[in-house]
Amino acid sequence: MSRVPQLRRGCAQSRGASGLPATRAGETKNRVSPENLGARSGFYVRFGKRIFDSAGAAAVLVIAAPFLLLCALAVRLESRGPIFFRQWRVGQNGKPFQVIKFRSMVRGADKQGLKITASGDPRITKMGRLLRRSKMDELPQLFNVLRGEMSLVGPRPEVPEYTAKYSLAERKVLEVKPGITGPASLAHIDEEQLLAGRSDKEHFYVSTIMRRKLQIDLAYCRNVGFGEDVKNLLLTAGALFMPGNFRAKSMETAPEGIE
Repeated sequence: MSRVPQLRRGCAQSRGASGLPATRAGETKNRVSPENLGARSGFYVRFGKRIFDSAGAAAVLVIAAPFLLLCALAVRLESRGPIFFRQWRVGQNGKPFQVIKFRSMVRGADKQGLKITASGDPRITKMGRLLRRSKMDELPQLFNVLRGEMSLVGPRPEVPEYTAKYSLAERKVLEVKPGITGPASLAHIDEEQLLAGRSDKEHFYVSTIMRRKLQIDLAYCRNVGFGEDVKNLLLTAGALFMPGNFRAKSMETAPEGIE
């Protein structure tokens, strides 16, 4: 198991593993309780969302078990390396955790290039292209949901290097548990294609795409509710089973500067 990425030594005393300002012992200003969520402090936020996540993740895992086994076998047979890819991400309240995906790249790809991935990236395997296009590579994150590290719906978790670039206002997204899907993910479902033609991929992602996603995620954080989560799950199902139609609509919400 890999270790949590360490920030530069000069920042060690002022920042935590998530890239956010570290708090003193006993300090709770970066910790979020239901009382701090204002209008979102009802039953669903306190208890219902966790129950909904656990039941939903368990049900999908049972139904999708044959597909999970086939994907695992295909990944194992196609290229050398582990079946699963684990990467440190920043979770709720800045707590780091390892997100789990089916490995869609060659072994050690995360140490060979950018943290983001564009369409046509030579590190992606043939099976990986299929998994990423169908989003099947995300299915193992259901185990993250069962472990309480993620939610079915919520802001996508970023790597510490990117959360370190959040503004104070943008850090509010860390008050909500990260999700497998969410409104920002759906609006940028073709993110890899959007990045493919850019020579400044990482800069463009951080300065344009990530900022737009954060604004959408912040709106979700202000309106967390059962109805909102069900709506996003239904939209996700539509994106998976009617991808052509959904991808065309998703471009309507693309950030400025994206064509």
